[in-house]
Amino acid sequence: MSNNVTTVSSPWSAFSGPNLGYVMEQYDLFLQSPEEVEPELVSLFQQFGAPVVVEGDVAVVSGSAAPAGDYKKVLAAVKLADAIRSQGHLAADIYPLKNRALQTAQIEESAFNLSPADLAEIPAAIFFKDVPAGVKNGKDAIDYLKSVYTDKIAFEYGHVVVTEERDWIQTQIESGSLKQALSSDEKKALLDRLTRVENFEKFIHKTFVGQKRFSGEGLDTQIVLFDEILKTVEANKVENVRIGMAHRGRLNVLTHILNKPYDMMFSDFAHVSNDLFMPDHGRLEITKGWTGDVKYHMGASYTRESGMNVKLAYNPSHLEVGNPVVLGSTRAAQDDTSKPGQAVHNPAKGLGILVHGDAAFPGQGIVTEVLNYSKTEGFSTGGTIHIIANNMIGFTTELQDSRSSVYSSDPAKGYEVPVVHVNADSPEAVAQVGRFAAHYRQKFGKDIIVDLIGYRRHGHNETDDPTVTNPETYKLVAKHDTIRTLYGAQLVSEGLVTADEVAALDSAIYAEMQVAYDHVKEMAAKDEHKQIEMPEELKIEFPQIDTAVGAERLQTINEELLVFEQNFEPQKKLGKILEKRRDAFTSAKIDWGHAETLAYATIIQDGTPVRFTGQDAQRGTFSQRHLVLHDKNNGNVFTPLHHISGANASFTVHNSPLTEAGVVGFEYGYNLEKGNVLSVWEAQFGDFANMAQVMFDNFISGARSKWGQKSGFVILLPHGYEGQGPEHSSSRMERYLQMSAENNWFVANCSNAGNYYHLLRRQAAMLETEGVRPLVVVSPKSLLRHPLAAASAEQLADGSFQEVIEQPGLGTKTESVERIVLGTGKVMIDLADRVKDGEGFDHLHIVRVEQLYPFPTAQVADIIAKYPNVKEIAWVQEEPKNQGAWNYALETLYELSEGKKLRYVGRPAMSSTSEGDADSHKAAQSAVIEEAVAETVKVK
Repeated sequence: MSNNVTTVSSPWSAFSGPNLGYVMEQYDLFLQSPEEVEPELVSLFQQFGAPVVVEGDVAVVSGSAAPAGDYKKVLAAVKLADAIRSQGHLAADIYPLKNRALQTAQIEESAFNLSPADLAEIPAAIFFKDVPAGVKNGKDAIDYLKSVYTDKIAFEYGHVVVTEERDWIQTQIESGSLKQALSSDEKKALLDRLTRVENFEKFIHKTFVGQKRFSGEGLDTQIVLFDEILKTVEANKVENVRIGMAHRGRLNVLTHILNKPYDMMFSDFAHVSNDLFMPDHGRLEITKGWTGDVKYHMGASYTRESGMNVKLAYNPSHLEVGNPVVLGSTRAAQDDTSKPGQAVHNPAKGLGILVHGDAAFPGQGIVTEVLNYSKTEGFSTGGTIHIIANNMIGFTTELQDSRSSVYSSDPAKGYEVPVVHVNADSPEAVAQVGRFAAHYRQKFGKDIIVDLIGYRRHGHNETDDPTVTNPETYKLVAKHDTIRTLYGAQLVSEGLVTADEVAALDSAIYAEMQVAYDHVKEMAAKDEHKQIEMPEELKIEFPQIDTAVGAERLQTINEELLVFEQNFEPQKKLGKILEKRRDAFTSAKIDWGHAETLAYATIIQDGTPVRFTGQDAQRGTFSQRHLVLHDKNNGNVFTPLHHISGANASFTVHNSPLTEAGVVGFEYGYNLEKGNVLSVWEAQFGDFANMAQVMFDNFISGARSKWGQKSGFVILLPHGYEGQGPEHSSSRMERYLQMSAENNWFVANCSNAGNYYHLLRRQAAMLETEGVRPLVVVSPKSLLRHPLAAASAEQLADGSFQEVIEQPGLGTKTESVERIVLGTGKVMIDLADRVKDGEGFDHLHIVRVEQLYPFPTAQVADIIAKYPNVKEIAWVQEEPKNQGAWNYALETLYELSEGKKLRYVGRPAMSSTSEGDADSHKAAQSAVIEEAVAETVKVK
C-alpha cells in the first residue's frame, strides 16, 4: 500500500467488487452452516461480524488496487497471523544457552505465498480489534506480532476454550500491557535482588565446601518471579499465600522470600542452633521435630508488613508429592468453617503457588491428579500459579529421555491451562510474566503455568560433576555469564549505573554475608545443642477424654436428622431405611452409619468443624452413610447435618475424584492449615490407599517428628474378608502398624459402632492440643449392618472409647478358662456369632483389641491375670500370617504370654492378600473360626 493511503478501521475494506460479494455470500452460509466456510473467514466473521462496508469507512487506494481485492491473499494473511499467535512460541528466544533449534518456517510469509508487498496492501484492522500504535498496515501488523510472540516470552493459549479468556490473554500480549517497562529505580532494585540471590549461593559454595544445597543458579530469576506475584496479589488483598517446591533453589526462597536471615541460614550449615538467630519481630515462624530433617526439606512462615502471610511447605525428597498438601492448605486458608452448614469458600483469600521441576512435571502422575481436580467443587482453590523451574535436565537425564512432549508443561494443556514460557536470563521479562500470571489467576480463578527456562550451573548437587554425563551442555554453561552479570551489563549499557557501581554492589553484598557468618561463629560458643524432646502430651498412649453426650441431646439430634425440608422426597427405599433409625435409636440397633452421623452432629455442636471426603463419601461405598440425600423427583440435594439445632461449626462432605494420593495429600494439608477441623478421608476400599502410600510414608506418619507439624487427620480404610477377592479384602493394615512408633498416630480396628462413635469424638476433642495425632481406622464392610456390631443409645450417651472389649457371655467361670483368644476387627464378630451366648465354651475367653497402636498391653495383661488356669494365648486373624497384625503384635504377645503357649490362628503366609473366589474364602474363613474356638488349637 502506498504512502498516500489512509488506513481505516473496517477489516472489510480489504475486499472490493466481486470479492466483497463473495465474502457476503460466505457470511450468509456461515450463519447456516459454519463448518462449510473457510476457517479464516469464520475467524473474521466471529471477530468482526457481518461484512458491511459503511460509506466513508473504505480504504482509498491510489493506482492499481488489484491485490487489495484478492480475498485469498487476505485470508492467507489472517492464517499467517494465527500461525504466529499459535506457533510463535516455537521460534521464541526463550533458551538462555541457545541449545535448542528454533522453528521459524511455519511463521514465514513465504509459507503462505505472501510477500511484504502483499501484506502492505492489507489494512491493519484485519489483524486486530484495536490496532496497536505505530502499526499502519498488514506488513507492520505481522512484524509487530512476531516481535511480541517470538521474543523472550512465549505463549500457548489456543487450547483455552473460553473465548473471554483467550481474548483477554491476546489483548494483554498485543496491546503492550504485559510488557510494561520498569522504571529506573525498579531496574536498580532488580539488580540488587539478583546480586543477593547470586551471592547467597556463591557464599555457601565457597564457605561450606562440599555441602549439598541444591543450588538454584541458572534460575536466579525465580526469586524475581515470586517477588512480582506476591506484590501483585498483595495489592489485591490476598491474605495467605501457600508455596510448595522441592529442593532446587529452596534455600534461596527461604532466605529471600520467607526472609529467613542470612545468619540463621548459615547456622544450619555450621551446625549451630538457628534458634539463636530468630528475629525479634515475631513475623517469622518455623517448626521443628525431635528427629529433624535436612535443611533443604524445611519450610517457614512469614507475615509481611501488609499482614499477608506467606508459607513455604515442608517437603520430602519425593519432589511433586507436596503439591496436593500445599493446595489443601490453601483451600483451608480460603474456607470459613465457623458457621453451620457447608464451609464457605472464598478463593480471593488465598493463593497457592507450586514450583515444579521440568523433569518431574510431566513425569510424576501426582501433577496430573492435582490439575484434574483444580476446578472441582471440593478441591478448587481458585487457580494455582504453577512455576516450572526448568533447568533443562533431570538429575543426569536430558530431555530426549525425560519426556515425549515438546515442553515439560504440555500435560497441562488438556486442562485448558494457559502456558507462558520465559527466558530466565531476562529479569525484566520474568517480572512482567509474574504480574501477568497473578492478574490472570485473580481475574479468571484458574490455574496458569509459568515455564521459567534456564539451566543448572552445577550438578544435581554440589558434590556432583555434571561433565561426566552431560559434557556438551556443560561446555555451554561454563562459558555462559550469570544472570546478574548479564543484567548488570545491560544497565551499564543503558547508562543507569556504571560498571564500577555494579562491582561495588557485588562486593558489598558478599561482605554483608560474611558479616552474618562471622556472627554465627561468634554465637557458636553460646549454643547448648539442646535435643528437642517429644512433647509430654504426645507420650500419653491412652488419653482419657470424656466423650459422653446427654441422652436427651442425642434423642433430639436423632429426630432432627429425620426431618427433611419442605417438599423434599428421598428415594422410596432410602426413605424407609432412614425412618428405621428412629426405632433403632430406642432398640439398641444403631448401626455404623447411624452412629457415625450422630457423632458428627455432636462434634459440630461442640464447635468443631468437620470436612469429610472420599470416593462416594456422601452416600458411602456400601450405601451405609447417606449424609447427602437426593430428591427422587428433581435431584435436589439435602444434607440433614446442616439443619441440626445448636450447631456451632460447618459440616462439609464432598465426593472426591477417582484419585487417592492427590486427595489424601490435599486433606492432610487442609488439616495442617486448619487444625481445629476434623478432617476425614475414606478410601473406597482400604487397599485403595496403596495409591497414596507416599503420603503416609513421607508426611502423615513422620511429619511431627521430622518437622514438628501437628495433625489430627482421620483415615478410614474399609477392611474385612467377605470373599470379595484380594483387592477388596485387606487394607494392608500391616503397613501402618510397621510405621507406628513414638505415638505418631492411632491405629484402630473397631468391632462396635458405639466404640467407633466415641473414637471419633475422642479424636475431635484432641484437635489443637499438643497430644493430637492422626487416626487410622481399619473400618468395616459387613459389620456396617451386623446386629452384633450395633450400638445402643445408652452406650453413645454414657460410654467412652474402649481400647479392649471382652466378649459378652464368656469368661464368667474364671477357673475354667484355659485359652484366651485375642484378635481385632471383623473376625471377632465372626467369633461372637459362633459362640453366641457362650454356652459350651467355658474353656475360652475372647478379647477384642479395638486399638492396635498403641497396643493396650496393660489392659490385656489385666484381663489375662484374672484367669489362673490359662495355658495358652492365641492370636486370631483372617489376614494371612505374614500380613495383618500378627507380626506387629508378636513381641508384645510373647511378653504377655509369660511362658504360656502362644498360638497363631489364621491363614498361612500368602503372597496374595486373600483367596480369589467366594467358595474358597468361605472354607478358609470357617477353618479359622473353628480352630479359634476348638478346645485344642493346631500348631502352625
